[in-house]
Amino acid sequence: MKFDVKKQIPTYTAPRGRFEVVTVPPMTYLMVDGEGDPNRAPRYQDALGTLYPTAYALKFLSKTELDRDYVVPPLEGLWWSDDFATFTSQRDKSRWSWTMMILVPDWITDYHLDRARSSVTAKGGAPLLDEMRLESLDEGRCVQTLHVGSYDDEGPVLAAMHDEFIPAHGLRMTGRHHEIYLGDPRRTAPERLRTILRQPVEAAR
Repeated sequence: MKFDVKKQIPTYTAPRGRFEVVTVPPMTYLMVDGEGDPNRAPRYQDALGTLYPTAYALKFLSKTELDRDYVVPPLEGLWWSDDFATFTSQRDKSRWSWTMMILVPDWITDYHLDRARSSVTAKGGAPLLDEMRLESLDEGRCVQTLHVGSYDDEGPVLAAMHDEFIPAHGLRMTGRHHEIYLGDPRRTAPERLRTILRQPVEAAR
């Protein structure tokens, strides 16, 4: 059976209309960093143009050489700024920094990534291939919810998460805002996009 994170890792589902506290296990991702408005920054498109072909090269390698097939997981992003208001009330995307990423199964190593890089290069390359890395992320305790709708409508949901739910439950924010994109904006109407919004937390001191 194909490994599919959306079916086999519980934290790849989240409730709509309410927040839940979950424990996210350590996982490994392909990652590319950048900054600026994702709708305007050329580097953002370059990041996607590097992550996707590499993710599929790894899947092909895993299936053909390791006999371990899997579904390529959804795109994810870590987002941060000096001021959290840029995500909630201001939505000033020009001030955002980000790491775009795609999960890989735990049997994928740097050796396999080097092989995938060679494969992508042989097919014409990718813009940020030399800057992409394989890195583990251990978020631990997190608050998350499912947002259905446009990315631009996330502000009030994040404000409720950051300013109401988290402090009301004796928690404080740590780490970076995390989004998991379950819908493809190229094929899905904005009002039907499904995004898991996640924030690492710890007990307030």
